[in-house]
Amino acid sequence: MTFDQLPARRQEQLMAFNRLLTIMDELREQCPWDRKQTMETLRHLTIEETYELSDAILEGNRSEIKKEIGDLMLHMVFYSKIGSEAPENDPQRFDVADVLNGISDKLISRHPHIYGDVNGNKVVADTEEKVKANWEQLKLKEGNKSVLGGVPQSLPALVKAMRIQEKARGAGFDWDEPAQVWAKVEEEMQEFQAEYNADGGAIDEARAEGEFGDLLFSLVNYARFMNLNPETALERTNKKFIKRFQYLEDRARANGQVLHEMTLAEMDVYWEEAKRV
Repeated sequence: MTFDQLPARRQEQLMAFNRLLTIMDELREQCPWDRKQTMETLRHLTIEETYELSDAILEGNRSEIKKEIGDLMLHMVFYSKIGSEAPENDPQRFDVADVLNGISDKLISRHPHIYGDVNGNKVVADTEEKVKANWEQLKLKEGNKSVLGGVPQSLPALVKAMRIQEKARGAGFDWDEPAQVWAKVEEEMQEFQAEYNADGGAIDEARAEGEFGDLLFSLVNYARFMNLNPETALERTNKKFIKRFQYLEDRARANGQVLHEMTLAEMDVYWEEAKRV
């Protein structure tokens, strides 16, 4: 299909992407800041932009989501531009076409239930769980030595726990019923409590930390069984706490009070008010 045969909106989308690529070429050549950047210097900025997109999603702000997607899109184009600047004989050289064709090829190969396998045969995967299981099996065939090998080491621990458990489930290693998972939560809670009630002596911090980690891991597991995202749940609670605490601060300030001079009972009055706002 030629460009002119594409639907009008798809032509607009491709032209918009071409415009971004052109601007990136110009900035990389003419702007001192853009010329100076490397993949390493962009890395921490990309992480920041990703969290800004996450915030916008949690807030349900579509205008901000659109803006943050644009910021991340720029970063992807920037990395691709830097990749294209390697010597032509460098086997690791790539440009944006290589990036886009690479992800397209992967999506096709990872969805044999849609596009067929290498022999053109459709694979049956009529549920989300079957799709996930097929995905993990295909990754192993592609050379991954472990189902868990694709979990980034630098992921925040809570997100990493969720991804580890999802991938283990894709390999068939999981509980059968939510009740079993909750029983594990209670077991881990008892073991954590036991570290603080052993003999009244000094606490073994390393053991206590280990038991607390086990407890958190089991809670993440239970959240997954309940179709809850623990990272999202905790972040919403963080935002709720911040909102209520800032209300407390504002009310105290308006009444000429200073927080560190107030009793907990006095602060709790404003806290209860915040819950009703």
